[in-house]
Amino acid sequence: MLWIRLATGLLLSALALGQELPLGTVVPVRLSSGLNAKKDAPGKKIEGEVMQEVPLPSGAKIGKKSRVTGHVVSVTKPGSSGASIAIKFDAIQVSGRTIPLTAALLAVASFMSVSEAQSPINSSSDQAARNAWTTRQVGGDVVNRERGKVGSRTGVVGTWVEGSSVLATLTPNPAAGCPGGTGYDREQAVWVFSSSACGTYGLGDVKIATSESAPLLGNIVLESSGNVDIRGGSGWLLIVADKQ
Repeated sequence: MLWIRLATGLLLSALALGQELPLGTVVPVRLSSGLNAKKDAPGKKIEGEVMQEVPLPSGAKIGKKSRVTGHVVSVTKPGSSGASIAIKFDAIQVSGRTIPLTAALLAVASFMSVSEAQSPINSSSDQAARNAWTTRQVGGDVVNRERGKVGSRTGVVGTWVEGSSVLATLTPNPAAGCPGGTGYDREQAVWVFSSSACGTYGLGDVKIATSESAPLLGNIVLESSGNVDIRGGSGWLLIVADKQ
């Protein structure tokens, strides 16, 4: 029966996941929580959801809408030296199980940037069926839904799956702070982001701090000369990092 096959599939996926996610796994997340260095304090809980099905090397998958949780680690209130806020993603709930999550950040985009990436490039094309739209990813890649292809300046870099779901092979972007490494050798779930997306988009002068500024691996530090203010609905392109 169909329900038995579905239940068995979920069980096998959960068993294949193990206790930790493979290094280099990209997890695209939309945060429902906002972040504000003026108002937030250490310990604040943050949460969001996975925005497309995430394939894993084992053949298992993280389901769309899986819940991701984390917390604010530290806050530097706005002042003469600017402001910063450090957060850490703690866990992801997959098939009823809570799996620890240690993640670095490739890119983060404002709610508006996420929204623009889900709209057709040509405003007149909104009269066409959604599966015929051409859209532009955060970072510049172009999605031709009708052909099912994602292209960059270097050629075809990925595949459109459905809705805002895109699979792409990551492209190193060392100039922006993403030199490549584990996870860049396979197609990943990138949602509305480009294959080379790296840094912040639509967030003014907010930037991702260098690794030397993060006191512990797994902490994600955002800095601004003014205030770090990221409203709910922002998009985050996470990548599973080593605990060591």
